[in-house]
Amino acid sequence: MTAPPLSKEAARAPVHTTRAVGRRRRPVERDKRRSNVLTVIIWLTVIYFIVPLLWLVISSTKDNANLFTSFGLSFGDSFELFDNLGSLFTFQDGIFSRWLINTAVYAVVGSVGAAALSTMAGYALAKYRFPGSRAVFNIVLGSIMVPLTALALPTYLLFAASGLTDTVWAVILPSLVSPFGVYLMRVYAADAVDDSILEAARIDGASEFRIFRTISLKLLTPGIVTVVLFQLVATWNNYFLPLIMLNSPRLFPVTVGLAQWQSAASAGGGAQVLFSTVITGAFVSILPLMIAFLFLQRYWQSGLATGGVKG
Repeated sequence: MTAPPLSKEAARAPVHTTRAVGRRRRPVERDKRRSNVLTVIIWLTVIYFIVPLLWLVISSTKDNANLFTSFGLSFGDSFELFDNLGSLFTFQDGIFSRWLINTAVYAVVGSVGAAALSTMAGYALAKYRFPGSRAVFNIVLGSIMVPLTALALPTYLLFAASGLTDTVWAVILPSLVSPFGVYLMRVYAADAVDDSILEAARIDGASEFRIFRTISLKLLTPGIVTVVLFQLVATWNNYFLPLIMLNSPRLFPVTVGLAQWQSAASAGGGAQVLFSTVITGAFVSILPLMIAFLFLQRYWQSGLATGGVKG
């Protein structure tokens, strides 16, 4: 059986052209396989983060009996979300509302204050040269490596000597210090704020504070929002610092308050009915963070768009 004759075009094609096409085809197939592997990894990562959140949402709709008898990702025999919410906001004279307000105050004041201090410090380290600037930046880098638990006892002793324990300042003041925020703003300001713009403003007679307020802050907005969100999440989820600093339940944030309810439920007795209340409280406590991310993400998008136009 003879092979079919080659077409005129195939007969005229040089051998090295056919080999080049084969070499191009192999990288394309390799990239396609790599893309499929990365897609699977991304979906597994998404599932890893979504499943606990889905479990929390479904569990908040169950009563205490169905919480332990039904499968975690299936709904119970009845929809008890509104009853759980009512129990959550009425238990112990509605102290959960107080905890939620405390957490919001600690997180908002701490994140905004930390963003303001980090922006000023990072901008100064990026755009000004002064004696010791490099040493200051190295100290900031070194402080990022220190775990927060190692600073808990010295911080407590300092605040105890100052008479600030069991006050709101015991949580707010440490939250104002963000070495990572200073580092992030220093790196961001170095590229986001062009030196030529600053020189032109100085030639026009603008003061340094006016340049920072009217020009630099607008260019630094995406970085500022990033620091606000990082510090907001860190302060909102902070557990160890309020635990050692606060004694009065009226000053507790949500994390410490729910942990106490969880301990009471685990201890047995009649407090076991608190399990559904604690889970519902955990679900309610993450809603403000989700809202904050959805509201502030537009500043990231606008910052990326601005960078794309500049490029």
